Amino acid sequence: MNIYADRGNLLVLEHRCAWRGIGFELSSSGLGEPLSPDAYDLYYLGGGQDRDQRLCAEDLIEFKRDSLHAAAARDVVILGVCGGYQLLGHSYTLGEDEIPGVNLLDVRTAREDGPRLIGNVAIEVSLGDAGDAEGDDSILVGFENHGGRTYLGPEADALGRVLKGHGNDGRSGFEGARAGNTIGTYLHGPLLPKNAWFADWLIATSLRIEVSGLAALDDGLETAAHLSARHAAGL
Repeated sequence: MNIYADRGNLLVLEHRCAWRGIGFELSSSGLGEPLSPDAYDLYYLGGGQDRDQRLCAEDLIEFKRDSLHAAAARDVVILGVCGGYQLLGHSYTLGEDEIPGVNLLDVRTAREDGPRLIGNVAIEVSLGDAGDAEGDDSILVGFENHGGRTYLGPEADALGRVLKGHGNDGRSGFEGARAGNTIGTYLHGPLLPKNAWFADWLIATSLRIEVSGLAALDDGLETAAHLSARHAAGL
């Protein structure tokens, strides 16, 4: 799935690797295609509309779930954004219809009465290494637009604490979910161009090195984009 310009997340990862001389190869896995559990260091599930989610959910269950679980057991990075986040959980309930997920995150999502949760959002996170620093490297900013409310189970930690915006359900004060290196979030717009530090955390974690081991880049434009998104969110 690819909506809300989320392909921009992949471009950020590709370019930040290329600028450092790190090899990067992007492969897609379409409907009905198998997914290797060993060939990749990072797996990415983008967002989509309800119809797309139904098609992708069926495909994930039949062709890709076992591989994703095997990849998660290797502790590789798996990132799901918006609809991808919902499908990493147990299920997404739409009235009497339930879309199954792949059960990598202990979360459940339901479409409930009430307005869509839309707007700029900022959350405070702690990911280790860069995520434990103070300042910009503990804040993720983005845009959320979801009708589903996502609820964390006992085996899932929130990705972050909401500073501005709605988050998972508009009430709990939490956004996203995390289990090891499997991460789900509603932040898009896309996410990584606004949060270069998080892109670097994903790269470093995928390579099993510390963020401090990555070559420094001139991130003047990236910092400006982050600050602009923070301002839009009201920080």
